[in-house]
This record gives sequence, structure tokens and C-alpha cells, in this order.
Amino acid sequence: MASNLTTQVRDIAGVSKAVARGDLTQKISVDAKGEILDLKNTINIMMDQLSTFSTEVTRVAREVGTEGKLGGQAKVGDIGGTWKELTDNVNTMASNLTTQVRDIADVSKAVARGDLTKKITVEVKGEMMDLKHTMNTM
Repeated sequence: MASNLTTQVRDIAGVSKAVARGDLTQKISVDAKGEILDLKNTINIMMDQLSTFSTEVTRVAREVGTEGKLGGQAKVGDIGGTWKELTDNVNTMASNLTTQVRDIADVSKAVARGDLTKKITVEVKGEMMDLKHTMNTM
């Protein structure tokens, strides 16, 4: 009984340490019953959710930030709390950037055609505001 509990706790600790190192591929695989089974299932579900979240956020960041594919959104299913807030913030950032870049591109194309009447109308802040001001004064 005691050695079985020790094995279960070691397996759970091993997976927890993997999460701390950023390894989201590990699962608790030891046979368990009762409360330890509940803990095992909960941690394995958590691992799946963390992995999905991490994969989706990384995908959106890569698509928008590195590959120049605008319009990407993270899709992580039924989540709540901090994970929902993080996902919503990533999606808002990607959406805002997409809207801003597309509006700036439209104005740049108009300027290239000689149409200096088209203006950037999207709401921007910070350095994007400087770019908007520069483009709109051309």
C-alpha cells in the first residue's frame, strides 16, 4: 500500500516538475483509485489544456508576427479564468494588428497610385500613431 502510494506520488511529482520545466507532453500514467485517480485525471486534463493553449498562442504569434499571415485567432475551446483572459488578449492583439496593418496597406496603395486623399482611419496608439500621422500628412 505504502509503496504504491509512493509510486503514485512520484509519478505525479514527475509530471508537475515537467510542467515547471515547460514540458507539456507528460501525462500521469500510474494506476490509481479514489482521490489519487481524481488528482491524476485533473492533472492530465490540465496538461491537455495547457498544451492546447500553448500550441494555439504560439501558432497565432508565429503566423502574425513571423509569417505575416494576418487574421489568425487562437482557438482553445471551453476555457475560463486566466487562460480565457490570456487567449482573449492574444486574439485582441492579433485582431488589432491585422486591422491596423490592413488599413495602413490600403492607404499606402492609394498613395502609390497617386491618391493622397485616402487617410488611415483605424484607431491606433503609440508608435502606430506616429505612423498614422506620417501617412495621413502625405
